[in-house]
Amino acid sequence: MVSYQRPIGSGFGPKTTTAEVLAGVDLTGKVAIVTGGYSGIGIPTTLALAGAGATVVVPARRPDAAAAQLEGVKGVEIAELDLGDLGSVRAFAESFLAGDRGLDLLINNAAVMAMPLTRVGPGWEAQFATNHLGHFALTSRLWPALARDGGARVISLSSVGHKGSDIQWDDLQFHNSYEKWRAYGQAKTANVLFARHLDRIGEAVGVRAFSVFPGGIRTPLQRHITMDEMVALGWMDAEGNEIYPWKTPDQGAATTVWAATSDQLAGMGGVYCEDVDVAAISDIGTEEGLARGVHPHAIDPASAERLWMLSVGLTGTGVHV
Repeated sequence: MVSYQRPIGSGFGPKTTTAEVLAGVDLTGKVAIVTGGYSGIGIPTTLALAGAGATVVVPARRPDAAAAQLEGVKGVEIAELDLGDLGSVRAFAESFLAGDRGLDLLINNAAVMAMPLTRVGPGWEAQFATNHLGHFALTSRLWPALARDGGARVISLSSVGHKGSDIQWDDLQFHNSYEKWRAYGQAKTANVLFARHLDRIGEAVGVRAFSVFPGGIRTPLQRHITMDEMVALGWMDAEGNEIYPWKTPDQGAATTVWAATSDQLAGMGGVYCEDVDVAAISDIGTEEGLARGVHPHAIDPASAERLWMLSVGLTGTGVHV
C-alpha cells in the first residue's frame, strides 16, 4: 500500500549532509546504480554510497568523462548508457543482468532541464524522454535484479518544477506548441507519478519506490538557463549576485541517500520526499505551497496508472510481478 503523504519527523532538515544521513550505516555487499552519478548531485550521491561500502555502477552517456570524474573512487564501476536511446538502455540492462547479481538501489538521478525543443528516439520530446521514459525502460529491464532478493529501493529524482505542469495528456510530446518550463514540469510530474505506481506494483516482491526533490542546487543542470531568466526567477539580482539560498551538492544529495537507505522508511513507499523527510501535500494557491510540498496532481493514483500504461506502450517495456 502506498504510504500517506505527510512528514514523519525524521529529525533531519534542508542542511543535512550525506555523512549525517549515513552515520552508522554499512552498505557492504549492496549494489547500487546511480544514473548521472558523475555530475551535479550525482557525484556526492555516488561518493556517499561507495564510501559506505556499496558497489556503485555509474552508467553514463559520456563514460570517459565519468571515469575521469570518479577516478580512484573505490567500489565504482563505469558503464555506457544514453537514456534517450532505448537501444542503449536495453544494452546496458542486458550487460548488467548478465553479471548475475542483485540490485539493491536504483537511483534514477540523471536529468535535463529547460532545454530548447529537442527530439530524440522516435520523435520524443527530450525532457520527457530522458527524465521519464528512459528511466521507465531502465527500471523495467532491470526488474529481475531489483526483485531478486527483496528489499530493493528505487529513487526517482523529481523537482519543485513538477508544480509547473501536470501531464499534457493531449500533447505528450509537445507537437502543437512547446514551452521549455512546461515540458520540464511535465517530466518532473512524471517522475513522481512513476515512483507512486512502481511502489504499488513492487511492494508485493519487496521493492519500494520513492520520489525526491533534492532542493535548489547550482549544478550543470542549469546550463540552458540564461542570466536574464535567472534574474526573473529570483536566483540572481541584476548585477549577477546570487540571492537564492542554494544547497550544496552534498546537502542536495542527502534526501536521495536517505530515501535509498534509511530504516525510518521501512515498510513505506510511494511518497515524495524533500529536505530529508516525507513532504506534505502542497496548499495550492499559497506562497508556501509554491515552494514546498507535492502538488496533488503528481500523486494522483489514477494519473499514475494512466501514465504507466502510456509508458508501457511507448517503450515496449514494463514491470511484471
